[in-house]
Amino acid sequence: MRLRAADRDDKDGSGDGALAYLLNLRKDPTFTQTLRSTAAATLAYLVALWLSSEPAPLTAPLTALLVVQVTLYSTLTTSVRRVNAVVAGVLIAVAFSILVGLSWWSLGLIILASLLAGRLVRVDEFVPEVAISAMLVLGVTHAAGTAWDRILETLIGAVVGLLFNVLFVPPVWVGAAGESIEGLARQMRRLMRDVGEELTTPTPVERAAARLHEARRLDHGVAGVDAALRQAEDSLRLNPRVKEGLLHRVVLRTGLDTLEICAVVLRVLTRTITDLAKARQDEDLFAPEVGAALEELLSQVADALVSFAVLVTTQVSEAAEAAEDRLAGDLSAAAATRERAANLLLEGVQRHPRQWQLHGAMLSEIDRLLDELDTDHRSQRLLEELDRSTREQRERHPQLTAFAAWLRGVNWPRIKRPTLRRRGRKNKS
Repeated sequence: MRLRAADRDDKDGSGDGALAYLLNLRKDPTFTQTLRSTAAATLAYLVALWLSSEPAPLTAPLTALLVVQVTLYSTLTTSVRRVNAVVAGVLIAVAFSILVGLSWWSLGLIILASLLAGRLVRVDEFVPEVAISAMLVLGVTHAAGTAWDRILETLIGAVVGLLFNVLFVPPVWVGAAGESIEGLARQMRRLMRDVGEELTTPTPVERAAARLHEARRLDHGVAGVDAALRQAEDSLRLNPRVKEGLLHRVVLRTGLDTLEICAVVLRVLTRTITDLAKARQDEDLFAPEVGAALEELLSQVADALVSFAVLVTTQVSEAAEAAEDRLAGDLSAAAATRERAANLLLEGVQRHPRQWQLHGAMLSEIDRLLDELDTDHRSQRLLEELDRSTREQRERHPQLTAFAAWLRGVNWPRIKRPTLRRRGRKNKS
């Protein structure tokens, strides 16, 4: 049976009504981030009213608003950088208020010193916050008291934002990243099927060039999936609900890398067909039997692309085995059709050798697609990438890696290695 995800309608929207729409909002990072940021900022303001002497401690909710991120990992890193930025700016303002006070030239100096200090303390995107904190503190009459109030409010906002994400752990966005990967695969599948359907008819150069432009636009889809995948990778880091975050990250990242390579090969394939269309205007690109075989081959490779995407985004072992079987079936069928198409191409070239190099180039590009989707190739690449990522992570943050492993309850540095083959299954000779 064909994969349901491969054969279902590619159009979005099922018309399930308002209830389904509200349920889908839970999977939307923007909606989730809005609710979480609002709740954390409100709590930070209430805590600051209780602990701070300021009548309106708005720095605390502002800090919480900026600290609370979509993922726990980004919240931790943002909290540290923001607190460093505010503390650095306040200390600079206190020093300037004691030495020179506020004037046009001291304001310029404090901005310059704050921006340079922000670079030195490595607060990244919060470098302007150093200067903002310094100017706000320097502009009040009682700089020392305001400075400590601002530090206190900043710490309250950062701690509330951090505790909010620790107590209410952000969602793991692996599912959204998986949907993006499958969506990219289906987009490539549609393009490959459209290309295959045009191989048995006279194809105008304009239409072939349009397919080439579609293939080039796949780069935008790859960029969108990459952004979703980066968010998913952050959601897996330091998340107590995830026991094998590195494994999930590597599986998804290498899966996207494979699809990106396939997108490049597909772009080259459409360019080859465009060149063939230029040379064979007002006539069929291939003989009927050759075109039919190539159309079937491209359709099978397209199905294998979606099967591959489903395989790398499936986390349940039983479902992964079923997805692997479907991928193996698609690749086996494509390999058989490829041999038949290659023989037909060879016979055609021997009779009419025009543009023989384009025929060979097209077959070579299909071979590259099949090689990238091959499960043995995928398994080897996955293991190499997992070893490399594990080694880099331990060398870069040995204490953090050991602490995260201890939180997850695993024996560091032991990490389970993935396999794309069912246990007991013999390798092909």
